[in-house]
Amino acid sequence: MPSRLASCSCGQLSAKVVGEPVRVSICHCLACQRRTGSVFGEQARFRRQDVTLSGDSTRYVRVGDEGSSASFHFCPRCGATLYYEAEGLEAFLTIPVGAFADPDFPAPTVSVYEERMHHWVQPPPEAEHIP
Repeated sequence: MPSRLASCSCGQLSAKVVGEPVRVSICHCLACQRRTGSVFGEQARFRRQDVTLSGDSTRYVRVGDEGSSASFHFCPRCGATLYYEAEGLEAFLTIPVGAFADPDFPAPTVSVYEERMHHWVQPPPEAEHIP
């Protein structure tokens, strides 16, 4: 079974994952754009029992467009978000794909909030496209 290591910018906070993600998605919502400083967020969802966390995190809770909340855990030293927990998906942890710093990470299979997508962004054509 493959294992991967995600970490914050300074390395103080990390997540070791075993196995493949259950979902890799890109989100074009305005909150993800602001959180990442990019035009979309890309994240991988893993079963909670397949993730081992190490280090200290600070938590920020945000309520989404549809009323559910997500708890974002970021490094108190460098500020990088390492993982989040989505309300209603308690069996999973979600990790930004960039935290793995792995160009061979699996491509996204889902693209959400495409009505807010920047006109020049082109998600993989085989991905599920959700307006």
